[in-house]
Amino acid sequence: MTTLTIATRKSPLALWQAEFVKAKLQALHPELTVKLLPMSTKGDRILDSPLAAIGGKGLFVKELEQALLSGEADLAVHSLKDVPAELPEGLALPIQLQREDPSDALVSNRFASLAELPAGAKVGTSSLRRRCQLLATRPDLEILDCRGNVGSRLGKLEAGEYDAIMLASAGLVRLELESRIAERLATSTCLPAIGQGILGLETRIDDADTLRWLAPLHHAESADRAAAERGLNSGLAGGCQAPVAGHALIDGETLTIQGLVGNLSGTVILRDQISGPRSTARQLGLMLAQRLCDAGAIELLAELGVEAGLSVSPEVGSAPAR
Repeated sequence: MTTLTIATRKSPLALWQAEFVKAKLQALHPELTVKLLPMSTKGDRILDSPLAAIGGKGLFVKELEQALLSGEADLAVHSLKDVPAELPEGLALPIQLQREDPSDALVSNRFASLAELPAGAKVGTSSLRRRCQLLATRPDLEILDCRGNVGSRLGKLEAGEYDAIMLASAGLVRLELESRIAERLATSTCLPAIGQGILGLETRIDDADTLRWLAPLHHAESADRAAAERGLNSGLAGGCQAPVAGHALIDGETLTIQGLVGNLSGTVILRDQISGPRSTARQLGLMLAQRLCDAGAIELLAELGVEAGLSVSPEVGSAPAR
């Protein structure tokens, strides 16, 4: 009997995601044994500093990737929004599962929407992307750092540390906490993180046996949307903590991707979109990154110490990203 080992973070949401993949695999392949390898990452261990202050990319994936490279694990389950645009040599991200709701959720015990928050209301988020977009809409709000897993953030809200907090709708849905969502923010108000709502499965690039087991889990439309969004992120060198957002939609064989880069105060927001053949998803994301760079994104990100700019040609005539 074949055994597959899944590397996963220890948070309740991460464990839910790993168990979800495990159940899918065992339903598809009854002869397969699947076990979990729970691990702590740097992002999980350092909770007393804002994520942007910790620095570096891959704060929530590096230890899992080391387990893959050492052979301790066969695959890792990630929230795709946590995975940097560039992977370590020898690893690939060949499988993306069907996307859950990618929106950002406002969670509050007293207020039903962003518009209802009073002037000076305290809103908790660990995301620079959310911060800049919230302040662009509501510059009167006080945005405070809010770290920890979903449960601990909700606990801080209950303790009165914030009037509202921001979380990913997908995580709340998966943890059966959808009732806590006061408002799902429209993409016109808060454009989602790159890959938000998608589970990505990372493997060793030469592990054909594991890939054969995983292949039925792949969702082509979600993967194409992810390819465009991650292409945008690659071109902007944004990582998962820069104020960069991207959201792709597919209509037939046409893919449209929106992108956004802002400053931390929300006083400058660069936003653009581009459409083209779905078969060139990644190249469309790269083209949009170039347009945003031309509009001033390089300078905005440089203020945060992020060196942005394309290192590869974004021509749509390149090989299809399918």
